[in-house]
Amino acid sequence: MRVLVTRPEPDASLQAEALRTRGHEPVIAPLLAIEFLSDAKLDLDGVQALIVTSRNALRALAAHPQRAEALKIPVLAVGDATAHGAQELGFREVTIGLGTGAALAGLINQELEPKEGPLLHLTGDVIAFDLGAALEAHGFSVRKTMLYRAAPADALPAEALAELNAGWLDGVILMSPRTARIFAALLAKNGTVTPGKGPICYCLSEAIAEEVAPLGFAVRVAATPREQDVLALLDGEAASSA
Repeated sequence: MRVLVTRPEPDASLQAEALRTRGHEPVIAPLLAIEFLSDAKLDLDGVQALIVTSRNALRALAAHPQRAEALKIPVLAVGDATAHGAQELGFREVTIGLGTGAALAGLINQELEPKEGPLLHLTGDVIAFDLGAALEAHGFSVRKTMLYRAAPADALPAEALAELNAGWLDGVILMSPRTARIFAALLAKNGTVTPGKGPICYCLSEAIAEEVAPLGFAVRVAATPREQDVLALLDGEAASSA
């Protein structure tokens, strides 16, 4: 299958390689560009745990002057991939969530006590789920530090747009609601894709699927919010059409 990869780099290239090993043909078209903010101050005083909901926050932390201090604190990761990134960076105490911000908030409510100290959420400039509000409703104090920005693309790459308009792409992988919104907006702005010629949208979650529903394309949603489950959808589609 020929598949559009919309993640920002370096995740786009990593996902493309995973697709190639499964026999698919990726077309890379990052819809976000990541900028790290190395001068962001981490208020770690009294923090009982860090919250990480993106591997990009960990990549920003890797070059941060307070990295060594931060690594001494337990970390709560939104899902498997983020947890793996935290372990690779050097965190020793990593709690793994079930893949969504809402699920992570529930896990924190079960596992931690507000009286043990504030939590620090390492974020980007856009937050898909307001963990702070969800946790503060249960008595937690949540600090936030923005470690990176994600700038949206203002156009699809020429190759990707041409293949979309010609109906040559079998699918597009969408891993966040924001990316899905950007994809839909760019098609509305620059594309001429009709629903009958559109690729299947392989989505990490129902929230992402809702963002592309107006396009009228076929949509598949992963069984759980993990990248491996999104790729499994592609494998299943390829096998059924063989």
